[in-house]
Amino acid sequence: MNYKSFIKNKEIKTKSKGIDVEVSDINNVLFPFQKDIVKWSLKKGKAAIFAGTGLGKTLMQLEWSKQIHDKTGENVLILAPLAVASQTAREGLKIDLMVRLVRKNEDIQSGINIANYEILHKLDLTKFGAVVLDESSILKSFTGKVRNSIINGFNFFPYKLACTATPAPNDHMELGNHSEFLNVMNRSEMLAMFFVHDAGQTQKWRLKGHAEDKFWEWVASWAVMVTKPSDLGYEDGAFDLPPLNMNEVVIESKADEGHLIPVQAETLSERRKARRESLEGRCQEAAKLANNTKEQFLIWCDLNDESKRLKELIPDAIEVKGSDSPEHKENAMLNFSEGNIRVLVTKPQIAGMGLNWQNCRNMAFVGLSDSFEQVFQAIRRCWRFGQDREVNVHIVISEKEGAVLSNIQRKEKDFNVMIEGMVKFTKNITKKNITTTVQEKAVYEGLKDMRLPSFLKGESNEYIRTENQRRICDL
Repeated sequence: MNYKSFIKNKEIKTKSKGIDVEVSDINNVLFPFQKDIVKWSLKKGKAAIFAGTGLGKTLMQLEWSKQIHDKTGENVLILAPLAVASQTAREGLKIDLMVRLVRKNEDIQSGINIANYEILHKLDLTKFGAVVLDESSILKSFTGKVRNSIINGFNFFPYKLACTATPAPNDHMELGNHSEFLNVMNRSEMLAMFFVHDAGQTQKWRLKGHAEDKFWEWVASWAVMVTKPSDLGYEDGAFDLPPLNMNEVVIESKADEGHLIPVQAETLSERRKARRESLEGRCQEAAKLANNTKEQFLIWCDLNDESKRLKELIPDAIEVKGSDSPEHKENAMLNFSEGNIRVLVTKPQIAGMGLNWQNCRNMAFVGLSDSFEQVFQAIRRCWRFGQDREVNVHIVISEKEGAVLSNIQRKEKDFNVMIEGMVKFTKNITKKNITTTVQEKAVYEGLKDMRLPSFLKGESNEYIRTENQRRICDL
């Protein structure tokens, strides 16, 4: 191999191994930007769709599945969170697509099948040739059992699609796990190529200063990132969100012994104590909000005692807790979607992902954890594209818990800044990729020609380019 070929092999390539379809072959129910994303992901064969909540990931993954089955004959398995599977099957009817709900191997049929992540270990994966991960942020846990079973179980599948909301730009492990699932590059290789340890702390990684552009260019070669249609050059139209009204309801707290005024809880134990002390007052205020309207209301809790007390204070409330059966959870969430339940009381860990609840515009947080992602996703169940009314979010919190709220607000600000940065880096690349389905790579041009010393030369006396190429080898 000569030096020029050696340098050529150093390029990062994400090859397209999928199927070609015409935009005209894609269902007209989809918006133009959705059609182009589907066409691109089919061409790639293995791809990720990182799209903002409400941008139609469900319809896109269903159309992708239909095209894969029609063109290849492969059976498709869609994996989704609890209750989302039934919702997805109903969405399939919008494009005249039958999606089979699977709870055991005997349910599997030719075509498109959908199951919850919880039963993955029960399924015979040899019956499928294509897989879709709905809410693929489940891969976030890079050491988790579920993460490993997904990556290993579908390792040799020829067609894969991962769909989730736009990931946090600083959560590089999530991106690395998606890349590994899609057989692009494993997590360790990604870290070695683009990152360095931060200040000697082996668990903290940061992008190499000169690699930021190249890193996002690489991500955009296998994933499309979009927060709204205009990111890809389309009109936003109906995808403009209505106003979001954030209301803080502060419950007075008693001052601790030795203090004139309540002191904010700082440590975890202090926060738990403050939360217990204010439980009754917070539940009373949240119940008052829900009982003073005839509209649907969604109440998010953090503690089981909060959920139990709210069920007592709100006559028509339905409670969904972790110990409930999967059937009760699924039925309650679907009935809330259909408007058959007015008030639903549950936790973000249970119902905070994947569900479409634009039918509701009122919610309250009776307990906050420090997880910004949980709060963000919970709000987005109602405040998402397709919502045509103002959304009211009430945060009911005690005086002593102010530190928790400020922490969430700080994380939200940081998240928005980072998302803007990520979209800035990938916007033009992504727009180009989904319209051409070909990843363009930079051409390495040396600054000058240089003759190789005789002791390094092989049989060939060809001139090679070195100055820039040596830098490439060092990356």
